[in-house]
Amino acid sequence: METVTVAEEELTTMKYVNATPEFTKEEINSFFFYETIQFTVLWILFLSIVLGNGAVLVALSFNKARKNRMNFFIMHLALADLLVGLVSVMIDMIWRTTVTWSAGPIACKVVKYLQVVVTYSSTYVLVALSIDRYDAITHPMNFSSSWRRARALIGCAWILSFVFAVPSVFINEETIIQGRTQCWIEMSPWQWKLYISIVATTVFVVPAIVISGCYAIIVYTIWSKSKLLSPAKNNTLQRGAKKPEEHDIRRSSSRGIIPKAKIKTVKMTFVIVFVFILCWSPYIVFDLLQVYGYIPKTQASVALATFIQSLAPLNSAANPIIYCLFSTHICRSLR
Repeated sequence: METVTVAEEELTTMKYVNATPEFTKEEINSFFFYETIQFTVLWILFLSIVLGNGAVLVALSFNKARKNRMNFFIMHLALADLLVGLVSVMIDMIWRTTVTWSAGPIACKVVKYLQVVVTYSSTYVLVALSIDRYDAITHPMNFSSSWRRARALIGCAWILSFVFAVPSVFINEETIIQGRTQCWIEMSPWQWKLYISIVATTVFVVPAIVISGCYAIIVYTIWSKSKLLSPAKNNTLQRGAKKPEEHDIRRSSSRGIIPKAKIKTVKMTFVIVFVFILCWSPYIVFDLLQVYGYIPKTQASVALATFIQSLAPLNSAANPIIYCLFSTHICRSLR
């Protein structure tokens, strides 16, 4: 079985190409990467993603008493993250072990398509969750307990993921690269710039803008409603009331006062979104800088690019930890 050690040996034997007295160009090995570091990172990511999100799905399936909208979104987000581990990270580990693509041209297109689908789905389910929290906070009176809107949001997230991944079927081809069969994308520099820009926009920029907009409105709504509630509390204390009656609590809720439980779910979603932006930003920024020529293509930059790509699924491993920190019933079910 070929490993990256063979690739390193080839790098040392392929000295120079197009050598002339005036100009010498070093051959860049496209398959070189930091073997020990990246395999360690990939194995940790794979086990964390599969075990963590698998445990969350099992916990939600056994917790019949807590079937609510938030759990519905968490279930789909955990499913999308689990598929990231099984389809993206696992295949990436196998490919970097063999170095050569041996599954054939059809599998090349299918695997690449599925990898793009799970990447989009993990992002767009998170967008759907943010929109749902926005609707719950800003329109509490119109926020129906029926599941029609929640299913529509999740359905749109998965449909968009399958649609936006379609171009990967046409641009990925089985081809020979530096003497090895690879599932590869061959494009001119301007096509690479256009492709990476579109991917960065649809996977990261637009979702981040939508999510940030939702949370800006959520924070403003919570802040403004809390200001409206403060004078009511002061008046109650001035009248000497020790404890509000149950009907007063119901009247406060009907006026739009946000329950603590709902604010807690907003905090959890906000942390999930923050981790998503934190994990994806280095990968997106590095790819854009590289494709636009701000990072020169050297052997070190090729290895660094593959390492940063390995860290992109990190948010899929972090989400189960966030669920346990903010959702006590999920944590109890896991125990």
